[in-house]
Amino acid sequence: MIGALTIGTLTDLVGRRKALIGSVASFSVFTLLCAVAPNEGVFGVLRFLAGLGLGGCLPTAIAMVNEFTRSGRSGRATTTMMTGYHVGAVTTAALAIVVIPHLGWRWMFVLGSLPALVLLPLMFRQLPESAAWLVAHGRRAEAEEVARRNGLELETPAASVAEHAGEGAAATIRTLFTRAYARNTVVIGITSFMGLLLVYGLNNWLPTIMREADYDLGAALAFLLVLNVGAVAGLLVAGTVADRIGARTAGVVWFAAAAVFLALLAIRLPLAGIYLMVFLTGFFVFSAQVLVYAFVSANHPPQVRATALGWSAGAGRVGAIVGPTITGALFAAGNAFPGGFYLFAVVGALGALAFSVARRRDSDSAVLRTAPRPGAVPG
Repeated sequence: MIGALTIGTLTDLVGRRKALIGSVASFSVFTLLCAVAPNEGVFGVLRFLAGLGLGGCLPTAIAMVNEFTRSGRSGRATTTMMTGYHVGAVTTAALAIVVIPHLGWRWMFVLGSLPALVLLPLMFRQLPESAAWLVAHGRRAEAEEVARRNGLELETPAASVAEHAGEGAAATIRTLFTRAYARNTVVIGITSFMGLLLVYGLNNWLPTIMREADYDLGAALAFLLVLNVGAVAGLLVAGTVADRIGARTAGVVWFAAAAVFLALLAIRLPLAGIYLMVFLTGFFVFSAQVLVYAFVSANHPPQVRATALGWSAGAGRVGAIVGPTITGALFAAGNAFPGGFYLFAVVGALGALAFSVARRRDSDSAVLRTAPRPGAVPG
């Protein structure tokens, strides 16, 4: 949460490239150090520090991916990128089954840090700065070169935001609460809270809830795998739908559908039927939150895009803390099934309602896309 809020804002000041490389390096180093932590206290501190970098990666990566995506395809770009989260979750679970019994838990943290050995040199060598960020900070010649190499159009920020460029983090954050953006800032915070409450509540507690519903342990664990497979499928479909009907409209539909299938999970069905319900729940629940990110990215100009994404992810992380806590309390009270699913259904419905209030800014010319002009000068 803290990483998303702080690094998201810093990204709009120091640039996407520096922030993303720094975030990846930070969480990889502190993850590796977890493998040699001498006690629980040190381990907790190292996990917190790793979390700062992890939290900063999301808003920076989404902003950057959208700024390197051609107009009209931002929804698909965002959801495709986020499939990596679920592929990583499945891969980690598979590795844990193989590694922990033979090598112990510490080696999971070693393996978790190893991708940085390949990724960081590639990022230093291949990852350019965002053209949108460059032009927003008066470096138009560099921006035009990046745009030319990548077949992009340059973004021209809205005047009301551009006039605050370079005034520091406080001015960037204040922009989110100005008259033009305050409504969306509040609405997106609420929607993200609901979205990540569902994501983390389900990912943490689904096997336990299903065990309480008298499914055997093997099936209960398989439900979690099916949930994440559904998530990947949902993300691949949601982006295409968002690019056709808009991220907000798609997001409202996805949250509403998630509410329906979460409520249906409270019905005892044959095993094949419950697997289908779990798949469809994962299909809609996980991509609903990603569509929030796609909407935020498309409806904020370059100067505040990563800050807005950081706010969305940070508010969502509060939901990520609350979701497993509430579900745990229901389990302790003996009402995780069916009460947990009914609670999640209400949260999904509230997410749909909140997202429906968000205002698109495309018609306000918050961001204008103009073709790059070779040799053009600022001003």
